[in-house]
Amino acid sequence: MKLIDWYIIKKYLGTFVFTLGIFVVISVVFDISEKLDDFLKSKATISQIVFEYYGGFIPFYLNFLSPLINFISVIFFTAKMADQTEIVPILSGGASFNRFLRPYFIAATVIFIVNMIFNLFIIPETNRLMINFENTYTKIKDTSRENVHLQLDENTYIYMESFDNLSNTGYRFSLEKFKDKELKSKLISDRISWDSVSRKWKIQNYSIRHVDGLKERMEKGLEKDTTLDMKPIDFDIRDNIYSAMNYWELNDKIEKEKIRGTGVMVNLELEKYKRWTYPFSTYVLTLIGVALSSRKVRGGVGLPLGLGILLSFVYILFIQFANVFALKGGLPAIVAVLIPNIIFALLGVYLAIKAPK
Repeated sequence: MKLIDWYIIKKYLGTFVFTLGIFVVISVVFDISEKLDDFLKSKATISQIVFEYYGGFIPFYLNFLSPLINFISVIFFTAKMADQTEIVPILSGGASFNRFLRPYFIAATVIFIVNMIFNLFIIPETNRLMINFENTYTKIKDTSRENVHLQLDENTYIYMESFDNLSNTGYRFSLEKFKDKELKSKLISDRISWDSVSRKWKIQNYSIRHVDGLKERMEKGLEKDTTLDMKPIDFDIRDNIYSAMNYWELNDKIEKEKIRGTGVMVNLELEKYKRWTYPFSTYVLTLIGVALSSRKVRGGVGLPLGLGILLSFVYILFIQFANVFALKGGLPAIVAVLIPNIIFALLGVYLAIKAPK
């Protein structure tokens, strides 16, 4: 680590933090102006808005904007160094372009580690705060799900005519248990509700038909507690709940989805793989940013910065297209999240080869 390395690292991280702060402030201002009416109409307190909604909003956008702000920051300060003829002496002094890239990738590694920690551990928890606030105060939503079919395990199936997400109550509930493809018992109940204290389900006004070969036996009752491998979140009709699951909850949900097959596997896998792969975009975009802006051009930093912003939009467009192909076109989720980074990594290598040495 030489003096020039520390100089570039400080420039990199300083520009990144400053630019990210500006973008987050702008995002908060625009969001307040957009949702002010919803805040006023809701019964949420100022404390809830600040600590629950914006306590989740700000970390989410810090992490979401991080790769693109990183890209713009690299282009901005590197183009400025090139414009002030700071890069030419470095390369003319015998340093290779790869050696010149070293402090950039050291700084990128710091950002990568922070992004990875946020993605896996912090963002799901802060998302939970924001999403709970949105679904309670600012989003108009249907609260019931109709005709629910679910396979709990290899031999257990449930059905509900409807499930109310506000009261966590299901109506016209049935539970069938099989063994070797033969029906062993069938429970029918008027209502099933979730007891959040005991963490069990309460089944009310039920009857159970037990089948043992040619013999059958009926059991009836008014109420019973039972433990089932399902929770109210399994019947949630909202589309934003997966981003509020931590990594272990997400893995557990994926394992259950393999059995249940409710049609949300691609959404779950996309959410999981995004958390691992998107932080790597820090390295890809850093390489492209340095390769684009290390040449001194007429007009100063304007042209490299404009090109960088254009490539940022193209990158976002690739991500959206890949997600759509995964959700609607059958593209594997892992391939969908890797495609943008692979394409831009190849572009970065090409630009690095063509960059002035």
